[in-house]
Amino acid sequence: MLPPHPSPFTPHPPQRGTVLGFDFGIKRIGVAVGELELGLAHPLTTVLGESNDQRFGAIEALLKEWQPALVVVGLPAHADGEEHEMSARCRRFAHQLEGRFGLKVALVDERHSSTAASEDLNEAGVRGRKQKAVLDQVAAQRILQSYLDGQ
Repeated sequence: MLPPHPSPFTPHPPQRGTVLGFDFGIKRIGVAVGELELGLAHPLTTVLGESNDQRFGAIEALLKEWQPALVVVGLPAHADGEEHEMSARCRRFAHQLEGRFGLKVALVDERHSSTAASEDLNEAGVRGRKQKAVLDQVAAQRILQSYLDGQ
């Protein structure tokens, strides 16, 4: 079963400040930004890179720029709530963010976030292959908005 908001990573989430949300993937990592006080999330960027060093270098630059009080990482699961292989990878990514950068990290249920993001993009007139460039960051936005809505 997935952890409730906030995750065991963050026993006392901050009340104000910037938050970055991550939709972790093996090839791409979607990133969104939001504000705890406003409760709004926005797509930010997609991190690409062949190696972990490249990807964490790009993430480090984002962290320096945005100075988040908290980061949120989507935790995938099957429709019934059972975790699968990507769940473990996302937990590892969350631990790496916490360990490398000393960040407070919350895990959020991300079931169906990519499907919902694709539907959002379809409604906005972005269809097919045009979605690839922004799908992950819109999924990160949905993950982060879910966290903000739960606060």
